[in-house]
Amino acid sequence: MAVRITQNMLNNNMMRNLNNSMGKMDKLQEQASSGRKISRPSDDPVVATRGMFYRSSLIENDQFQRNVNEASAWMDTTDQAMDDVNTIIHRVKELVIQSGSTMNQDGYNAIAAEIDQLKEHLGNIANQSLGGKYIFAGNDTSHPPFDFATDTFTNQNSNDITLEVNKGIYLPINVKGVEVFSVPSTTDNIFQVLSDVSAQLRAGNNATSLIPKVDEQLSNVLAIRASLGARVNRMELIEERLGAEELNLNKLMSDNEDADMAEVITDLKMQENVHKSALGVGARIIQPSLLDFLR
Repeated sequence: MAVRITQNMLNNNMMRNLNNSMGKMDKLQEQASSGRKISRPSDDPVVATRGMFYRSSLIENDQFQRNVNEASAWMDTTDQAMDDVNTIIHRVKELVIQSGSTMNQDGYNAIAAEIDQLKEHLGNIANQSLGGKYIFAGNDTSHPPFDFATDTFTNQNSNDITLEVNKGIYLPINVKGVEVFSVPSTTDNIFQVLSDVSAQLRAGNNATSLIPKVDEQLSNVLAIRASLGARVNRMELIEERLGAEELNLNKLMSDNEDADMAEVITDLKMQENVHKSALGVGARIIQPSLLDFLR
């Protein structure tokens, strides 16, 4: 059975098709102006969901990179302090060996005076801080570990300070001062060795008998620096990995959301031509009025 096509049906179809054509042009124009495939989640829920995942991953990656930067700054400061400790112990050993040569009391007193200065400087290193936090105080970073009033290393906190540098990867960033300045015990430590050296010299004796204890402290410092160096190397590898991951995530997000501008402009020109053709055809469909016949 044939369906009767009325003028109203033609007009309504024409207006619907023109609206659809204008809608397509509007979407393409929005893509061209924003450079994005979508402007709202309803345009493409899959693209929107992936975009949220990539953005969340980038935020997480950015936080890990900030943690790595903080850890690197902390460990670099610690390594420099450990290098100063190493230099001091080497100098102490030189002075102790020098005291073994024939010299008078004035010579012993001069060496003892330098030893005392080195000990005081060692206390300053033990109280090294970064951003107001004492780096050799374990996780009790608000209190100085070395007490100049009693001339002792008082802090015995042996807890690590850890930071998450990648998902599920927690690394200690500090060197525990108790392992540097309280070896082999809290009473028989590097500060006590320097005090014993000074006392021996001021008593008019050479201090060569204390060389084994100085060597013990030197070996301990070298072992700790080696362990710290291994952590620094790992941190650098993690930093490189996070940088590469950031580039990959940005590329994936760009591929997911960014519009192909050449394709968008081509489609927009094609849609403009289609719309012009639709307008031309629509003008022929509209029923002529009485005025058209009177002209």
